[in-house]
Amino acid sequence: MKGGGSSAPGDYIYFKSQVPLHKIPIGLKQWRYYDFGPKVVPPVICLPGTAGTADVYYKQIMSLSMKGYRVISVDIPRVWNHQEWVQAFEKFLDVIDVHHIHLYGTALGGFLAQLFAQYRPRRVKSLLLSNTFLDTLSFSSSMPWSPIVGWTPSFLLKRYVLTGIPKGPHEPFIADSIDFVVSQVETLKKDDLASRLTLTVDAASVGPLLLPDSNITLMDTNDQSATPQELKDQVTERYPGARRAYLKTGGDFPFLSRSDEVNLHLQLHLRRVGVEPRADLVQGASNDGGGSSSEQNGGKEDSNDPENRDSDGSPNNDAGDSPSEDAEISESPSNENQPPLMPTSAHMKNLENQGEFVET
Repeated sequence: MKGGGSSAPGDYIYFKSQVPLHKIPIGLKQWRYYDFGPKVVPPVICLPGTAGTADVYYKQIMSLSMKGYRVISVDIPRVWNHQEWVQAFEKFLDVIDVHHIHLYGTALGGFLAQLFAQYRPRRVKSLLLSNTFLDTLSFSSSMPWSPIVGWTPSFLLKRYVLTGIPKGPHEPFIADSIDFVVSQVETLKKDDLASRLTLTVDAASVGPLLLPDSNITLMDTNDQSATPQELKDQVTERYPGARRAYLKTGGDFPFLSRSDEVNLHLQLHLRRVGVEPRADLVQGASNDGGGSSSEQNGGKEDSNDPENRDSDGSPNNDAGDSPSEDAEISESPSNENQPPLMPTSAHMKNLENQGEFVET
């Protein structure tokens, strides 16, 4: 966490000890992301909402990577319109040498995922969307001061972002997820918040996608969330042939509050669209620190960090061919020989049989 504090969850602390944080300047954009899992597997890329960071998907990164999937989670960079987002994200994919992707987006991240699928259809193979929307009209109408968002003080931007989260009382898991996201919002700089709010209110709508509905999964929570139900219903109507996975509860951040169910739905979605996990690659690496081998992490390290692992495994495919201005800074964790803190395979199988969620 960029400014976490002592109350960080234990599994998040363990995640930070195992999974390196990467930072790449690409042009004028700074990309902050995690990339974990076998490089030979087409990645699922997680895009957070306005209040999220790459860290909020740590439960998905740990769980799915240990099953042989590759998971990339990114911060939304400082871009100021949707065309700039599409171009910047495409450049990011080029630099890390990823061509075909599966996108998991929540709220604003889901909207940006749809836009990228619309304008770069050959790169996006599937979508998993959660609590998202098709256009920004309702948000812009509720934020009349949007033209001056760039001049608004940071504390007011943070207050506005956090007021969008429905207030309690919440069940413990949802309350914990809110606390974690609030701690992440505190790490964001003023321009990060201003950029995300601008993307939320800047006039835009998702047009027709070339992606077939069968390659789309809609995973919404049935309780309160910052995205109005009317907007979620519009997404459902737009993709009538999409697979629907409803979570009874979970709030705005089911990837934290209902991570077991979300992880299971992610696996079901990836299997359905033909992504084959490589658990055989994970097994050999799990004896060397919870599956965080140099093959999974691209062999990257920060030479100034004494805790970095040796990177004499697989070659660095992420940014090794990029120009010098795209050089990567990687905050690698220490190597802890302990089992990962995540649901076991038996637990995931039990969830699949319990019917705690509905998939149609």
